[in-house]
Amino acid sequence: MAAYVIAEVDVTDPEAYKPYTAAVPATIAQYGGRFLVRGGAAEVLEGEWPPLRRVIIEFPSVEAARAWWDSPEYELPRSMRRAASNGRLILLEGFDG
Repeated sequence: MAAYVIAEVDVTDPEAYKPYTAAVPATIAQYGGRFLVRGGAAEVLEGEWPPLRRVIIEFPSVEAARAWWDSPEYELPRSMRRAASNGRLILLEGFDG
């Protein structure tokens, strides 16, 4: 069953964040993941949504997403992201119905 990593990111240093955005796609692909949303325009339909960067990554399974998150390949990009932004990330199991 598919799984999704959803991130809300407040980029505090856009120049330092650029190397992260260049490095991370290969790490995601290595674990079978793909971007569904990577920033882009957002329209608030209801409620309060702060103007943050939002990302949705699809993986073939929770195990694949967890393997990516814990991987040595993502260790350096993760530290780059943390140095240039503040964020919240969540791993969600998909719905098979």
